[in-house]
Amino acid sequence: MLTLLIGDMSSRMAWTTILAQRGVADYFSGNTLWTVALFATLIVALAFVAIFARYFRLWIQSVTTGAGIGILDLLRMSFRKVNPTVITRSKIMAVQAGIYDSEGLTTKGLEAHFLAGGNVPLVILSMIAARKAKIIDLSFKRATAIDLAGRNILEAVQTSVYPRVIDCPPANSKRRTLDAVTKNGIQLNVKARVTVRTNLDQLIGGATEETIVARVGESIVSAIGSAETHKVVLENPDRISKAVLARKLDSQTAFEIVSIDIAEISVGDNIGARLQAEQAEADTRVARAQAEGRRAMADSQEQENFAMIEQNRAKLVEAEASVPLAMAEAFRSGRLGIFDYYNLKNLLADTNMRAAIASTPRRN
Repeated sequence: MLTLLIGDMSSRMAWTTILAQRGVADYFSGNTLWTVALFATLIVALAFVAIFARYFRLWIQSVTTGAGIGILDLLRMSFRKVNPTVITRSKIMAVQAGIYDSEGLTTKGLEAHFLAGGNVPLVILSMIAARKAKIIDLSFKRATAIDLAGRNILEAVQTSVYPRVIDCPPANSKRRTLDAVTKNGIQLNVKARVTVRTNLDQLIGGATEETIVARVGESIVSAIGSAETHKVVLENPDRISKAVLARKLDSQTAFEIVSIDIAEISVGDNIGARLQAEQAEADTRVARAQAEGRRAMADSQEQENFAMIEQNRAKLVEAEASVPLAMAEAFRSGRLGIFDYYNLKNLLADTNMRAAIASTPRRN
């Protein structure tokens, strides 16, 4: 009995120990699960608070202005590396200006333009300016295309509303005026001002204002060059403007020429007289060179004649030297006698005497 009692007590103590250990383990196991769940909830709450704190101001602005951009939209923009501030404020400007619904603007369209490297606020400002002007039809698609083409869309819209004045020649040019010469040779110095307006239809691919300045300058020079006298141009400077405007110089450019005004015109040098004087001087030099060439030819001919005379004189001396030899040969052969020889000498003496008498000057 004692043995059974002791064994039973031992069994009870063992079961009690096992049950106690299991209770502690269950207790600690339940607390760990609650701690992990609480920690995860805390992390989610902190993340939500951080996100809400970061985008709270933008979300409040979107809600109060009716832009329709939520917290999740702002978070999605950050994941796509889109600046939420730029998109939200741009859309708010569009909604407040009343161009959001009419122009087909969307949040995705703004994000796409931002990701393409465009200037979203500048596009919205240009569309607002065009709408306020009421003379320009500028859609969102057209504005983004111009912006991505590298043109300043806001400046283009402002120039369309308020035309810009371009100096011809430009203020930074080395020459202060355009120089042209009329048909009578008088130089005129002209300074013009060209008023242009942006042509949005040709802004993409159209030539810049440098082309306008070059075309206007060429046309002014051509118009002055076709004038008979400088007095005609001075009396009617507007004929230059009319002639230039008639040529449609704004073709294939990003601008539309409104007017061309002659701001300054003055008389310069007498180019015709100077050219005539230079031509006369050149003709004189040519004639002088030709005369010098003829003189050189005459000197050369004279020297050739002197050489020929000396050559003939040498031949004469050679011929005279052969006369005695011929006479000796005639004496030896008997063809010439002593009497004939003396007659010849007398003839030569008489000839020399007559030549001497003829060369002696007469005395009065």
